[in-house]
Amino acid sequence: MHRKNIGIGAATAVALLSATTAQAGGLERSGYNIDLLFDPSGYAIESTATYVNPQRDLNNVRDNPADGGDISARPSNGIRATEGYWVPRIGFKASVGNAIDCMADYSEPWGAHLNQGSNWAGASENIETKIDSRNYAATCSYSFDVGAGQLRIIGGGFYQEISGFQERLVSAIPAGLPFNGIGRLDLEGNGWGWRAGVGYEIEEYALRTSLVYNSAVDLDDITGTLDLRQIPGRGIIPVFGSASMPDSLEFKFQTGVAPGWLIFGGVKWTDWSQLQSLSFCPEFTRGIACSARTQATSLDLLYRDGWTISGGVGHKFNEQWSGALSLAWDRGVTTGIGTHSDTWTLGAGVSYAPTENIEFRVGGALGLLTSGSSGEVTRDGQTFGQRATYDFDTDLVSAISTSLKVKF
Repeated sequence: MHRKNIGIGAATAVALLSATTAQAGGLERSGYNIDLLFDPSGYAIESTATYVNPQRDLNNVRDNPADGGDISARPSNGIRATEGYWVPRIGFKASVGNAIDCMADYSEPWGAHLNQGSNWAGASENIETKIDSRNYAATCSYSFDVGAGQLRIIGGGFYQEISGFQERLVSAIPAGLPFNGIGRLDLEGNGWGWRAGVGYEIEEYALRTSLVYNSAVDLDDITGTLDLRQIPGRGIIPVFGSASMPDSLEFKFQTGVAPGWLIFGGVKWTDWSQLQSLSFCPEFTRGIACSARTQATSLDLLYRDGWTISGGVGHKFNEQWSGALSLAWDRGVTTGIGTHSDTWTLGAGVSYAPTENIEFRVGGALGLLTSGSSGEVTRDGQTFGQRATYDFDTDLVSAISTSLKVKF
């Protein structure tokens, strides 16, 4: 069995979709990507760096004076909530005989960075929140002939580390005191996950389809501290909790439609709805179920499931150059609090291969973050989002992705 390159312009599509999906819903930055596993070379090394610049602004911010003191006199319009961020990825793929391919990769699938600062009317909801992730994965596949093409059985596992912090105004301190009233929550956790899927390829038609499930990653023992030393009479409280990073199911396809042309696309479901209100309880309560009754603080997300649908067209101009265009829609996961509304993203990318062993790719994207509002909501008899309310208009997000692949 001899595998050939079925990807007329497909490599460009991969770089392009890295840019168009790096501002998906929930905490997603790049999610999971195993496209390198399909590379027909015996060995391949690929590195990708994507920079995303979301420009979400908040308006009509209204503080709740009952929570942390009245700070409504602070600025309430044109508050930039988001920070730009880099998303790196590096992977190595090797073939074992004619039927087995294996890939090892490092990625940062999840993350968030909100930084409105301390001088805005919603400081009691957030001053700065940052979440980072590190994912170490190994994935293999076994291919065999079925009909006119090859069926590929895919399986693998990954280890994930999550860390982050949140700062917010807990109490408005009168001027003249050596305190600022800001509390800080620091957290970290880790866990394991697995993936399984199938793929089918027909080289003659540049056809490739895949369906891959990625399991949830259970962070059963998140630990950290709640630092309240900037509030008179308070100190540092060790805390613990638990959460699960979401499982997902993704279908991808590409197929040639004319010499040098292909279409591609995909549909992905992500189980963000399992992230609702995350309780973090004092360490001295360990042994008692951590819940809203015993918590020291919480991270309130109230997400719903995410859906991402993308599609595009690729063209190979000659042996060195190819290009692609795509359009992606991501359903927002916000259900009343937060700013994760629907996103529409248009992308374009080019690929240059000076030799058969080296390939450079650049992809860019421009998207719309749709409008909405955040405020008080009630779930199962409990009220959330009461610290501040605000509106947001349709905003822009831009991204650029660069990639280098070496094959041998």
